[in-house]
Amino acid sequence: MSTTIAVIADVHGNSRALLSVLAEIDQQPEVKHIYCIGDMVGIGYETNEVLEILFSRKDISFVIGNHEEELIAILEGEDGESQGGEKLHHEWLAKRFDHRLLPKLKAIPKEIVAEHEGHKILFTHYHIDAEQRFLPIDAEPTAEKLDQLYKESPFDLVCFGHHHPVHHFSSAQRTYLNPGSLGCYDKPSARYAIIELTAKEINVALKQAPYDNQDFLLGYEQLNVPEKEFILKVFHGKQSLNKLS
Repeated sequence: MSTTIAVIADVHGNSRALLSVLAEIDQQPEVKHIYCIGDMVGIGYETNEVLEILFSRKDISFVIGNHEEELIAILEGEDGESQGGEKLHHEWLAKRFDHRLLPKLKAIPKEIVAEHEGHKILFTHYHIDAEQRFLPIDAEPTAEKLDQLYKESPFDLVCFGHHHPVHHFSSAQRTYLNPGSLGCYDKPSARYAIIELTAKEINVALKQAPYDNQDFLLGYEQLNVPEKEFILKVFHGKQSLNKLS
């Protein structure tokens, strides 16, 4: 007996990347469920498109990310934690937001605990403290550090995102997986993971779905997205700069 699931993280308002990954997953009938672990919105500008795609499916479970939390705060007239250019970006997204999507967005939990083939799995956007706040990003995570963080937990697998590089560690205690940001990458590919679980093993396959990202990257200029220069440089590796010049 085995169960196969998919994990996606940090779609970040990039519908083209998302569709490329879902198309690949849909060609794998063994995949029984998809876990989307936060930051579906922000950085990219296709908030409504991404949420409509994700919410239209019946085979996806969600956890909330920090960008969703910031967007919800602005939409409800509250002060979020973002500042400066990041806050301007979130305010721009909020002005373009389809409010019909807000109830579903607000209903998303911070964590999901699931069990497959006897393995207990935690799905979270990032590691959280006792007050349910996301911890600061550790730029150099290791299995040893994460074992210390989760030493009292019952989980065999911890899936997280938030930090955009891929992380895949295994220790004697458990496996840790960050599939990498699906929507923010310095290549025209969208990252995700397929996990096959049996009673004895957790097998992780890191995947990349290629797609044509030029129209998406050009959209930052065409829509005059706040913080576009920073976003194109840091999150997309200047891929579009030669074409724009």
